[in-house]
Amino acid sequence: MEPQNTTWVSEFVLLGFSQAPEIQKSLLLVFLFVYVTSVVGNLLIMVTVTFDPKLVMAMYFLLQNLAVIDLCYLTATCPKMLVDFFHETKTISYQGCMTQIFFHFLGGGTVFFLSVMAYDHYIAISQPLHYVTIMNTRLWDFTHSIIQLVLLLPLPYCGPNVLDNFYCDVLQVPRLACMETSLLEFLMISNSGMLVLIWFLFLLISYTVILVMLRAHSGQARRKAASTCITHIIMAVSISYTVLTPMLNPMIYTLRNQEMQVTMKRLAKCLVISRKDEH
Repeated sequence: MEPQNTTWVSEFVLLGFSQAPEIQKSLLLVFLFVYVTSVVGNLLIMVTVTFDPKLVMAMYFLLQNLAVIDLCYLTATCPKMLVDFFHETKTISYQGCMTQIFFHFLGGGTVFFLSVMAYDHYIAISQPLHYVTIMNTRLWDFTHSIIQLVLLLPLPYCGPNVLDNFYCDVLQVPRLACMETSLLEFLMISNSGMLVLIWFLFLLISYTVILVMLRAHSGQARRKAASTCITHIIMAVSISYTVLTPMLNPMIYTLRNQEMQVTMKRLAKCLVISRKDEH
C-alpha cells in the first residue's frame, strides 16, 4: 500500500459497557461514587503527609507516592468513562489512548511500592539506627512505563479502530496495528508478568523474614505485623488495574495507620478552629 493512499487512525472507538439506558444509569452512579471516594481518599493522604513534618519518613513518602500513582491512573481512565455514559458513540483520540496506556503501566508501579514498603519495614525493625541513611526518597517508577510505551508508539494504525472495552486496553491496542505484533505482545506480557512475579516473591520473602524477627515480640506487635503483611500480600496478588484498587488503597494502607489517623484528626481540628476564628 502506498503511503499517500494510507488512512492513519486518529481515534479509536470504545464499545464500553451495555448500551441499555437503565444499566448505564446504574453504572454511572456506581463508578461516580467509586471515583469521588478514590479522589477524596488519595488527596487526603497527600495533604496529610505534605503538611505534617512528623511524617517525613520513607514509609509515608511511599504512601504519598502510592496515592499519587492511584490518582493519576484513575483520573486518566475514569472521567472519560463517566463522560462516555452520556454519548452513544464513544471515541478516544490516539494521543488520549497512548496517555491512558502510559498511566496503565504506571499503575503497575503499585507492586514496586508494596515491595519497597516491605523493605522499609524490614530496615525499621532490623537496623533502626541506620534507617535514615539506608532509606531515601529515590524511586524510579516511570522507567517501566516509558519502556513499555516506547514499544507501542512506533506501531502504525491504518485499519480497524474498534476496542471492545471502556478504555484503551494495552492488550487490545497492539492488535489493531497494521503489522504483525505477536512478538511485541509476548515481550510486553513477559516483561510485566516477570516483574510482578519477581517483586511478589521479594515481597513474600521480606515479610516472612519480618514475621520471624517479630516472634520474640509481644502478641500485639505480632498481630499488627501480621495484619500489615497480609494486606500487602493480598494487594500484590489481586492487583488488577481497575478503579477499585485506587479506592481501597487509602483505606488499607493509610486510614488504618494510627499516626495517620492522629494527624488527620489534628488537621481537622485546625480547620474547625480557623473557621471559628473567621466568624
